[in-house]
Amino acid sequence: MSLDAKDNAGAAANAGRAIDLSVDIAICGAGPVGLALAAFLARRGVPGERIALIDGKSLGQAITDPRSIALSWGSVQLLDEVGAWPLPATPIHEIHVSRRGQLGRSLMDRSEHDLPALGYVARYGDLVDALARACDHAGVATLRPARVSGLDEGADRVLLHLDDGRSVAAQVAVQAEGGVFGQQEGKAQQRDYGQTALIARVRVSDPVPHRAFERFTDEGPLALLPQEDPGGKDGHQYALVWCMRPERAIDVQLLDDAGFLAQLGEAFGTRLGRFTSVSPRVAFPLGLNAEARATGRTVAIGNAAQTLHPVAGQGLNLGLRDAAVLARQLARAATPESIDAFMEARAQDRRLTIGLTDAMARAFTATGPLQPLLGLSLAALDVVKPARLLLADLMMFGRR
Repeated sequence: MSLDAKDNAGAAANAGRAIDLSVDIAICGAGPVGLALAAFLARRGVPGERIALIDGKSLGQAITDPRSIALSWGSVQLLDEVGAWPLPATPIHEIHVSRRGQLGRSLMDRSEHDLPALGYVARYGDLVDALARACDHAGVATLRPARVSGLDEGADRVLLHLDDGRSVAAQVAVQAEGGVFGQQEGKAQQRDYGQTALIARVRVSDPVPHRAFERFTDEGPLALLPQEDPGGKDGHQYALVWCMRPERAIDVQLLDDAGFLAQLGEAFGTRLGRFTSVSPRVAFPLGLNAEARATGRTVAIGNAAQTLHPVAGQGLNLGLRDAAVLARQLARAATPESIDAFMEARAQDRRLTIGLTDAMARAFTATGPLQPLLGLSLAALDVVKPARLLLADLMMFGRR
């Protein structure tokens, strides 16, 4: 539940009720961002028993999640700091960016940054598994499956009521459980992009190892992320994120595999040869929900604070940076002053990343006479090396 929800009526009813667990920091949501926050706190000296992780899913459910995620090089460094790296992942050496129907493209290469990779593609479940092991090693108190059904915030603590009847008292409560667009209401900054994302895994006839593609179309971006499949017949596959108008997404999702692959090939082109197979498809709506939300003793991070368009794959990376900075502040003291310091420290990176992602999502999908200029801008980006390096640096590390 949202940490905005204050169960004031329940406060009186539970005034004399025993507290089952008392901690310094309670984290609601044990996805990658919540787990990373717990691991960072332990790494910075907060005893594991003073941290509580609360999540509605069992660990078994979480680690079998097959979704693909993109981790920037900066995020890999953060994961390595808490012992959650390496994990099974495919390195991205190059990122090819183009606009369908327009001349011009840009190619970002790891060699320009003297790095082993620009980023990595991993399974969501593998990342959760690595972070959960780091938290377990630190002795973090974990309550799962359990959901927060009510919250009372006082001057000196927060009392969380769980749906299994237990209660947890904390100096600070962190909301790290987000949702997809349309599930978070009342955000200060909100935009419906009028797009749906289709998610799947595909195989091609002529793969280019370690090259990711971002292809902008009239309806939205189409991303292909290289993801090695050791169990597959050729070892290569791509994680697909294909954004389009909702009404078309319904029709495309209902196509048989041959029809779907034909439509995908028409949208993407022949840079990887033919699309030869596709996994079952999943769809979800796209929009922007963003609000830097905090009260005296509660704060939201990751998707709970900002749900972004998947263009450029910045949502999780932004959330991991949230976790690292919040841990640094709360390790000093779990107080309202530390929350204020966190909000100030994260404002610029959040504002820039949200703004850049939003601008890319809208500009490259708009129609009109300026579209040829957008194609030319990609060509210019490829020629003007300082601009290309700056953009890649922002995607890898955020605003530092």
